[in-house]
Amino acid sequence: MKNLLECEIYLVNTSKDEPNTVYVYEVWSNENAHQESLTLESTQTLIKRAKPIITGMGRISILETIGGKGI
Repeated sequence: MKNLLECEIYLVNTSKDEPNTVYVYEVWSNENAHQESLTLESTQTLIKRAKPIITGMGRISILETIGGKGI
């Protein structure tokens, strides 16, 4: 994600309360950029490597940023 300008934030997080859970927080400049990133060979390789350990996955929310700091 470091080389994708449209990926503004990409954070991988763990929780002390749920040590076997990983949360990924992403901010993209637009939905199309995110969808296009999923077609990249590097992304497909990572998805294939992660699939055996993924027990569930879901999108929490799509937010529209209207202000703040960090982007």
